[in-house]
Amino acid sequence: MAASRSAPLLPGQRSASHPQRAVTLGVMGGGQLGRMFVHAAQALGFRTAVLDADPTSPAGRVAHVHIQTPYLDADGLALLVDEADAVTTEFENVPADALRQLATRRPVAPGGDAVAVCQDRAAEKAHFRASGVPCAPFAVIDSEADLAGVLDDLLPGILKTARLGYDGKGQVRVTDRAALEAAWSELGRVTCVLEKRLALAAEVSVIVARGANGQVVQLPLQQNLHRDGILAVTTVPAACASPEQAAEAAACAQRIAASLDYVGVLCVEFFLLADGSQIDGALVANEMAPRPHNSGHYSIDACDVSQFELQVRCMAGLPLVTPRLHSPCVMLNLLGDLWFDTGGRERSPDWAAVLALPGTHLHLYGKTDARQGRKMGHLTVTAASAEAARQVALQAAAVLGIEPF
Repeated sequence: MAASRSAPLLPGQRSASHPQRAVTLGVMGGGQLGRMFVHAAQALGFRTAVLDADPTSPAGRVAHVHIQTPYLDADGLALLVDEADAVTTEFENVPADALRQLATRRPVAPGGDAVAVCQDRAAEKAHFRASGVPCAPFAVIDSEADLAGVLDDLLPGILKTARLGYDGKGQVRVTDRAALEAAWSELGRVTCVLEKRLALAAEVSVIVARGANGQVVQLPLQQNLHRDGILAVTTVPAACASPEQAAEAAACAQRIAASLDYVGVLCVEFFLLADGSQIDGALVANEMAPRPHNSGHYSIDACDVSQFELQVRCMAGLPLVTPRLHSPCVMLNLLGDLWFDTGGRERSPDWAAVLALPGTHLHLYGKTDARQGRKMGHLTVTAASAEAARQVALQAAAVLGIEPF
């Protein structure tokens, strides 16, 4: 039976289980999302605890308590229950069973069952359909028979592992049946989802926060540019979408969250189709993440309430308020590639030149080693107008060696 919360956890309040210390919010996972969650929780006066086996994890290094164990370690979970008054997760691949175990003793948001749906692309696609949200035509491939039964009109497509794929990992573009068979073998013949490739006009995402009482608020629609399967640029407002499309995306995300009985921050990514006649409507769901999302990092600097503060409010049972975008903005992801020159030699990006530009907000995640494709930080540029933000962001990109957009 899941633990329930009888009253909100208030900033500055003493813990009911440990009256000698402040209410503590726990997070499973120690990456950059956990780090930004910890910062938001601490800003509100909460004590924080992180469970992550990596002794140098970005979140673990800034939390009050760092429990250095694997996610399913019984002793580690017991320690987190002892430390935390409520628990959340910073990424979707934390084992759902660990969240379910924690939920028997402490309020957990989001719950393990909701996270489990997000961990499996097949379950995720089925949930979209059950929620009345359109998605790309797809087929689940789990056997030779499934492979042979793939319909011709799903090709060309993208073959994705059903589990553990992110940032372009576990994905192969296929053009015909021979390529599909080779890709399934390349991916280890694990359960996969084949999605039909659609003609896209743009990629957008919407982040909603849903409380245990069913209250829902949202961030403004975000326009995203991916390169090599990794988010490169987010622009807000999303000029590519009409107000009607933005409202539809928000309504779809809210339906998905409600049907999951979701509590917490949820991001749903959508495609805007170049030809809306291919599917019922020009907006189709791509995937969802049961946590704050890379495309919402701009909210720290461009909104009066960030996605991470919303995460804190959801898990603590505090009132939710609709975030206000006070500044148009552009966010650039800073990958480890920027720490190397064209010859592969290590270098330090010219932060002084970047920070000399107006409206720049630099966030580095405290990771010890830069690697190609690794998210090391992000830069948000705010300005009085969307075009002004874009122009400064392009200047910053030129300084850093990021391809223009």
